[in-house]
Amino acid sequence: MSTGITHAAVLAAIHRRCFEEAWSEAALAALLVQPGSSGRIAVCGDPVGFALCRRVVDEMEILTLGVMPDARRQGIATRLLQSVLEGAREANLRRVFLEVAVTNGAALRLYERAGFRPVGQRPRYYRARDGSPVDAVILAWQSVAACVDSSASRTRTGNA
Repeated sequence: MSTGITHAAVLAAIHRRCFEEAWSEAALAALLVQPGSSGRIAVCGDPVGFALCRRVVDEMEILTLGVMPDARRQGIATRLLQSVLEGAREANLRRVFLEVAVTNGAALRLYERAGFRPVGQRPRYYRARDGSPVDAVILAWQSVAACVDSSASRTRTGNA
């Protein structure tokens, strides 16, 4: 199900359960009204997870993706991510990227299985519950069309 500003309270409640640094209802509402913002909610009776993204030109950033702790390990995050990537393909976006804490093994495995690869790092980007800094790894997924375009471009310029 797609999200909108009317879902900000529900998204904030889910975010509080999923992340150490939770986003407020006001912060989520502000994101949802920005041009290029979109989201998806996973519902299993009640809302149990969501993904919030922002599109700029031919790229998309996954701003946050979370599933309630008691609904994890049921494939919900995988389905949310697949939905986001399918939307990126349909919109002919070249790249999707995100940041994830280096300590979040489950998320790192999810994104790796979906084809995301590390492209950078942000030192001290997050804070653990005890206040200590946690690095983030920047991951990127590139569409098949972008890979083909890139390969063709290198061939035409003699850089293959």
